[in-house]
Amino acid sequence: MPEYTAPRGTRDILPSETPKWQYLESVFRDICALCDYKEIRTPTFEHTELFTRNLGETTDVVSKEMYTFISRGNKSLTLRPEGTAPVIRAYVQHNLGAGLPVNKLYYIGRSFRYERPQAGRYREHTQLGVEALGSADPAIDAEVISLAAHFFKTVGVKQFELQLNSIGCPECRPAYRKALVVFAEAKVDKLCATCATRYEQNPLRMLDCKVPECKALLVGAPKMSDHLCEDCSGHFAKVQGYLTKFGIDFILDPSLVRGFDYYTKTAFEFVSGELGAQNAIGGGGRYDNLVREVGGSETPGIGFGLGLDRLAMTLDLLGVELPVRDGITAFVAGLGEVGHEAAVELVRSLRMEGIPTDMDYTGRSLKAQMKVANKLKARYVVILGEDEIRAVVATVRDMKTSEQNSVPMMDLAKALKGA
Repeated sequence: MPEYTAPRGTRDILPSETPKWQYLESVFRDICALCDYKEIRTPTFEHTELFTRNLGETTDVVSKEMYTFISRGNKSLTLRPEGTAPVIRAYVQHNLGAGLPVNKLYYIGRSFRYERPQAGRYREHTQLGVEALGSADPAIDAEVISLAAHFFKTVGVKQFELQLNSIGCPECRPAYRKALVVFAEAKVDKLCATCATRYEQNPLRMLDCKVPECKALLVGAPKMSDHLCEDCSGHFAKVQGYLTKFGIDFILDPSLVRGFDYYTKTAFEFVSGELGAQNAIGGGGRYDNLVREVGGSETPGIGFGLGLDRLAMTLDLLGVELPVRDGITAFVAGLGEVGHEAAVELVRSLRMEGIPTDMDYTGRSLKAQMKVANKLKARYVVILGEDEIRAVVATVRDMKTSEQNSVPMMDLAKALKGA
């Protein structure tokens, strides 16, 4: 047993896994670029109040899951539990709205939540997300949802369910809240302790409960769609219309409320049947009041986020083979001291030609070097001994076919590139 191990709820992403992660991040960047989203990078920790004020003090993240500490300057700081609030803080702080009427941003970063570790859910995880700030147009809601759907399909999640809802706005939500409270009043004693608290502090969050008994008790609860004001109803109808024109299927889910208090109007979630109870692979929604709450001017916005850890697990469960580089092109095996010296120079020369190359640095025999080359999944082994050096050639062994040929040194790079 090693003396030290990774803390519970965290994990190491090993070299055998990182090519998959790099590929997924690369595809995400490319799709964001197609839609003209620019990358933003925010600090790993923020002032605690940014989250307590804007995520909602009664949400699970704020009340149970934040990693908060007091700095040497006696300031309360929190490791970011999600990506939206820090992006909005940066948007306001740097007055990004003055430069463009609509700012379209994306991020890739680590997030931290103290929660029970389970499949695809870690206390430290990587989150990918987009935020579109400055437009109340339903078309940009559809764009954000379409971007997410495009990404999932591109990386191999072909079958997913898009759940869609509108959670209204401060104008129409109070009436719905009242109707929900009246409906649940006689059921409070039978709800779980968390939902009993939510009943008092934030009734809409009861709809997000995953406890089967609570879900059963809330069947038949009033629907937000029946209480939407004219503006919210019209907005939601247009979002659905755009998605239909895009050929993106969706299911209306009146219980979908998302986890943070800042959401307004459109809320959506992508789910996969491969993950059991914790089946969400990403989601988001509109937050038209968040910029103002963070200290900026009235600015509508909508965003989307997904966990890279959970997505990678989903792809494994689906058996998706990602087109990642697997192995190197060449392994240079130097024989003896002279061969080793020549190998050092050749490896650098091939790398400068853009050919992924490695060599032995431990003085192994040719047989042992061949084994290492095989473990590194090298396509070719380039053998350099005294005979090759005198003849200014290299012996090239194809590791797939076991064929072996002598190649003039001046033609070696071209031959390896043509593989």
